[in-house]
Amino acid sequence: MADTRFHEAPTYQEAGPYRLMPFQFGRLSEDRMLITNHMGEFTVLPASLFTDFISKRLPLGSTEYLDLKSRHFLTHEFNDTTARVAASQWRTKKGFMEGGPKLHIFVPTLRCNQGCGYCQASRADSRASGFDMSEATALRAIDLMLASPAPAVTMEFQGGEPLLAFDVVRWMTETATARAKARNKSLQFVICTNLTLLTDEHIEFFRLHSVAVSTSLDGPAGIHDRNRPMSGTGSHATVVRNIRRCQEALGSGGVSALMTTSVHSLPHARAIIDEYLSHGLKSVFLRELNPYGFAAKSSKAIGYDLDDFLLFYRDALLYILDLNRRGVPFAEGYATTLLQKILTPFGVGFVDLQSPTGEGFGTVLYNHDGNVYASDEARMLAEMDDPTFRLGTVKDNWMDLLSSDTMKCIAAAGVAEALPGCSDCAYVPYCGADPIRHYRTQGDLIGHRPSSSFCQKQSAIFGILFDLLDGASAETQNILLGWLNPGRRFLPEATWQS
Repeated sequence: MADTRFHEAPTYQEAGPYRLMPFQFGRLSEDRMLITNHMGEFTVLPASLFTDFISKRLPLGSTEYLDLKSRHFLTHEFNDTTARVAASQWRTKKGFMEGGPKLHIFVPTLRCNQGCGYCQASRADSRASGFDMSEATALRAIDLMLASPAPAVTMEFQGGEPLLAFDVVRWMTETATARAKARNKSLQFVICTNLTLLTDEHIEFFRLHSVAVSTSLDGPAGIHDRNRPMSGTGSHATVVRNIRRCQEALGSGGVSALMTTSVHSLPHARAIIDEYLSHGLKSVFLRELNPYGFAAKSSKAIGYDLDDFLLFYRDALLYILDLNRRGVPFAEGYATTLLQKILTPFGVGFVDLQSPTGEGFGTVLYNHDGNVYASDEARMLAEMDDPTFRLGTVKDNWMDLLSSDTMKCIAAAGVAEALPGCSDCAYVPYCGADPIRHYRTQGDLIGHRPSSSFCQKQSAIFGILFDLLDGASAETQNILLGWLNPGRRFLPEATWQS
């Protein structure tokens, strides 16, 4: 019979020097060190305590020792139990990989009725022909989506402006619903629309099929209409009226919005937040200009230095936190996504922040012409006459697309933990590889991380958030944790273009 008696306390006391577990580190300030590990654990140590930790001088049983041990930064014996715990945490963090791509983007039309200078999709004129997806192409694309192993997928309509091809959107939604039911697959719908063409028919359709609406609101009328012009008139009044209509019919969470920062936005961070609040929106996704499509051509007119965007972002974020302290519930979508990676055991569906990269592994795009791409950014490059990241066409089968030479190339450069400049970065457990962006900006899938604008932006925003987390009052911690409420609907996947 097994001995079930408790042993004396000395039996459980550890002796001798401890071992360091794998970790990354970086300075938050002259006297504060951030350390992280691949399980997603983190802590901030005074520089002197960090020196004691790595020199194995921490007293056994001290508060600091026990905290670092509980977070898997040190151990006395790396045994099977330790390995299983670490593997379980790692597997949970990478759970987004299970089942393959879950976000499937469809471009029913490339036509658009607006002329946004920062458009990344290289839109076509609203009256142009030859830019709509045919039913035959749509059907093959739907069948490809449903052939993916994931039991639950999201079908997202982008453009162009999808409402210019609403008949196509309606047919695809109804067809996909019937086919998904026959295959016992769960299906969610998102439409990314500028809302300028919205009708009662559209709203009723969205309500019946539980279609989530994602739109763009760049701020007050002066900023929005300058950034997002329509022929002969401004679009702001129409957009905010239609946001209200969607809220009334679909519920307050039925519509979300993001804004794209142009040079005209930079002095007005607080006015932009106030604009969102005035229309009953509970969050904003603050997005910088991306180097694709028409945005690349107009960057001299509407662009800015990265430092200018970071000042804008910080001002907006601190203002949002101040609003929360005054009892106004509001969140910033990008910070919320990063905090989910930092503060929870789970990964996210945000393509830019996935490692292995979400490009092809987390998302696939079906263009109006039947070409299939690893992401929306891959499609944008093709519109700029660079089809490097085209996986194939809707006539191919699923396994051929996902095992193509293009996907192998993306995969080889798509694991941040194995990339030079990323592998030893303190932020790597929460960041992504984004090889297509580095190919676009630096001519190389891996890129040179120290001069990468993506890495510079990520490092700066991570620094802001870890500063907040380290010195946060109980009130601020509660605010940030409140943003992680799963009831909130942050729809942009960093691929939205309307």
